[in-house]
Amino acid sequence: MASWHDALVSSSPNAEPTPVPAHSGADPSSDVHRRHGDPHPVTTPVVETATPRPLKILVLSRGQRLYSTRRLVEATVARGHEVRVVDHTRCYVEVRNTGPAVFYEGEVLTGIDAVIPRIGSSVTEYGSAIVRQFETQGVFSATPSIALARARDKLRSLQVLARERVAIPHTLFARKSSDLDHLLDRLSGPPVVIKLLEGTQGVGVVLAETKKAAKSVLQAFEGLKADVIVQEFIKEAKGADIRVIVIGGRVVAAMRRVGAPGVFRANVHQGGTTEKVTLTQRERRLAVKAAKALGLPIAGVDILRSDRGPLVIEVNASPGLEGIEQASEVDVAGAIVQYVEEHAPRKAKRDRVGA
Repeated sequence: MASWHDALVSSSPNAEPTPVPAHSGADPSSDVHRRHGDPHPVTTPVVETATPRPLKILVLSRGQRLYSTRRLVEATVARGHEVRVVDHTRCYVEVRNTGPAVFYEGEVLTGIDAVIPRIGSSVTEYGSAIVRQFETQGVFSATPSIALARARDKLRSLQVLARERVAIPHTLFARKSSDLDHLLDRLSGPPVVIKLLEGTQGVGVVLAETKKAAKSVLQAFEGLKADVIVQEFIKEAKGADIRVIVIGGRVVAAMRRVGAPGVFRANVHQGGTTEKVTLTQRERRLAVKAAKALGLPIAGVDILRSDRGPLVIEVNASPGLEGIEQASEVDVAGAIVQYVEEHAPRKAKRDRVGA
């Protein structure tokens, strides 16, 4: 059974707190340091903050060795807190009128100040239930359970974004291939982009360049009883998109992702590359608005640059840190921990999204 001390991985308990960025990009007051064993410099603009009380923080993750998990542990320890990595799929909950409880390998998890969920899409329902149980105990969650579930539902999140007048690609929800002609008419296609509602990391996303191809894809998904959305294809994006990290209503980092040759998807897991990017004020405002619309304090907002302006294609509730930290040279993990420091002592806000 892992103890709090054991969970501190390869971080030094005597490390100095790491300053956290207020925004992305170069700044005259920024310092650049290198993490131990990491050739990539990380920009950390100096921020004046009061020394917070030490917190007990759980990182809910299925893998201690994953880059994002390791960086969160390093940042938590560097800022003087206790941290432990717990596999949420090995937790179970007890619901009774004497009080809620969360167990991990037979141990009751108590005395927790905050949790930082790193919940994979394949276990969203179970993971969000574990987070919700902590919330019923009054434990602060960096990502609220309801916002996590909302963001993972592609259609639901697009419906909320559209309601809040967040710019998104023209999107249709369908299951029957017999509706194809009408769908294509509405989208002025082909080409069109067809996405599985439960896909992630670029998996389950298909560019149908002809009517015949679109029909074949829809028929295949129809046979699997899989729900899909059909979107307009933004040709002028040229296989690139922008990932913006929003934390606590502020943009802290951004990168441009470019798809591999011959691939229209810009996802790094599909062979894409990353690079620094300078955001326009319109893009910054759009990213913040999208995160707020979905009730996500911490979000990775994916944006396409189109002829009619920036468009949000997805909002990720558990964005990976490796690509964004290396491309932007910003200490995103430190920014997440700082957000937890600032909000863990407070009572959780009521979710007001209503969807």
